[in-house]
Amino acid sequence: MSQSNVVFASNRNATREDLFARAEAIAADLSKRAAELDREGRPPLGEIVKLKNAGLLNALHAPQIGGGGLDWVDGLRLVRILARGESSIGQLLGYHYVNSQYVYWAFDEARAQEFGGKTVANSLYWGAAVNPRDPGLVLTRRGNGYVLNGRKSFSTAAHLSDYINANAALDDGIVGFAAPTNRAGYKANDDWDNFGQRLSDSGSVEFHDFPVYEEDLDSAASTGGEAPVLATFNTPLIQLVFVNFYLGTAEGALREAVDYVRSTTRPWVTSGVERAADDPYILERVGEFTATLKASAALADSAAAAVQQALAKGHKATARERGEAATEAYAAKVNATHVSLDITSRVFELTGARSTAEKYRFDRFWRNVRTHTLHDPVFYKAKEVGEFVLNDKIPEVSLYS
Repeated sequence: MSQSNVVFASNRNATREDLFARAEAIAADLSKRAAELDREGRPPLGEIVKLKNAGLLNALHAPQIGGGGLDWVDGLRLVRILARGESSIGQLLGYHYVNSQYVYWAFDEARAQEFGGKTVANSLYWGAAVNPRDPGLVLTRRGNGYVLNGRKSFSTAAHLSDYINANAALDDGIVGFAAPTNRAGYKANDDWDNFGQRLSDSGSVEFHDFPVYEEDLDSAASTGGEAPVLATFNTPLIQLVFVNFYLGTAEGALREAVDYVRSTTRPWVTSGVERAADDPYILERVGEFTATLKASAALADSAAAAVQQALAKGHKATARERGEAATEAYAAKVNATHVSLDITSRVFELTGARSTAEKYRFDRFWRNVRTHTLHDPVFYKAKEVGEFVLNDKIPEVSLYS
């Protein structure tokens, strides 16, 4: 496993300035090794340690317990920065943010504070096993608690997670819970072999008589009743995680392309210039891509601010307010999907034929966004935005919308 020499003095109560500087430093370090990491395709255990050492896992937790106190606008910007260096690391940071913050929305205050304090004190990484299209987990009552059995086909950070949020069938309903992965009966499989997001560690997980206790169960996830509005903000926020690591990946692709043009690309024979960096068509493309990415980043930040504003109302947030904010997030998702796929494929127009050599692995940027943008079909997000604009209908609440 490749290791980094990026080390920070403290991961508690880091300032906003420190967190952003550390994210930039880690992203720069990652970009130097991203082709190698992509080629290896192993769970990035060392990279998660770096995020822990930098205090980035705790950035959204309250300063009173040692966190950074950042809001979601800044948290999602950190995701975008990390994705410039390596897309999967941006994804993993964003997933942790949503999963670790979910406990504040789904559990009672005392239990949530207990989870939060433990998370910050130990720099715990939070994953999840909640894919609603893969209902493979079953809880069975045993003694004073439960045992969990079954399999989830995809669980991002399967080998990396210290804690997970999960949902499972119990009697005639679905319940949610949070539990540490070091309990007996948890198994992460080595079956993630997709051509993109190769470091996301998104293989299957199995549970064999995995113990779950009453205090692990949240109060939000149940098919027997409607979840509190606050506990449904995880979906627009995870969609904004997608938005920001897609855009960060595209920004990283453009940065590497610009570096390659400056150092390696030869001017075309009829260009009339001595350097590719002076070719008017390359200049036009770089300007076009830059303008597009700046506009998309502004849209992403605006959507994050809308969700943050609604989320800040806590249990007073209404379904309508959640729906309006979600629509902003989903509009950004539509835009980021198209922009990231376009730019990561077209940067080769700048770099030229020799840049397709395997040693550069410049195709990893496109492979990464192509893989993850299939997570949930973007045309359904466009439909939800259209429904709101035309018919004033807010998106139906689910783990996808």
